[in-house]
Amino acid sequence: MYVEVNGYKTFYSNGTGNIATDQPSVIFLHGAAMDHSVWVLPSRYFARHGYNVFALDLPNHGRSLGESPVSIDGFADWLKDAMDALNIDSAAIVGHSLGSLIALNFAARYPGKTRVLALLGTSTPMPVTDQLLDAARENHHDAIDMANTWSHSNFGQMGGSENPGVCMTMSGQRLLEMANNGAFFTDLNACNEFANGDELAKHVTAPTLVIIGEQDKMTAPISAQAVADGIADSRVVRLNPCGHSMLAEQPNAVLDALATIV
Repeated sequence: MYVEVNGYKTFYSNGTGNIATDQPSVIFLHGAAMDHSVWVLPSRYFARHGYNVFALDLPNHGRSLGESPVSIDGFADWLKDAMDALNIDSAAIVGHSLGSLIALNFAARYPGKTRVLALLGTSTPMPVTDQLLDAARENHHDAIDMANTWSHSNFGQMGGSENPGVCMTMSGQRLLEMANNGAFFTDLNACNEFANGDELAKHVTAPTLVIIGEQDKMTAPISAQAVADGIADSRVVRLNPCGHSMLAEQPNAVLDALATIV
């Protein structure tokens, strides 16, 4: 499905469901250099359980056009514009990694538009190593190799996907390889420069769920717990074994957790 946001064609998946004015809405926000496809399982589930689903491709990601925002503030403002274009008054905002920072920022700054909040693989701040940033700046495959390796736990690298026929690490690699040139660096740099997360967390009033992978090397569990501790109405679900790529490694557990709040 497409909608025009700020003059650019923007794609979203509705989980092959229907959009109805009398149903609550849920918005899914993907991570750096990814797209809506990481949300296939929860998108289809919630679309079949009475929700309007909007799994967005951020600007210059997936099938969406336009220039990618260079800051988390910019992404959050774009999300507000996307909701206006889609006539969404309020929604459950669910974000993974980069998407979690966008969701946190949005919930703090636009509380009236945030029904509930779910943060997956989150951390504030969310520092990125110089080696990864430099490789991403040059569009070098090393950036993909580093991020993909660090995003999977030992369990994920060994295999045994709950999704039949899916190789978790190769799926992650191919998704990153499909990103537009420059998108990965822009996303990572926005995460790296996001500095006011702790202050924003104090202003989040929506009920919040934080999902933590116990073997997450990209956003450390202790940092994710600190985000939860900074939000007044929050609770935590811990997944084990699980790394940063929790939607690939523990898709059913993630869905079970989301179903308790969305």
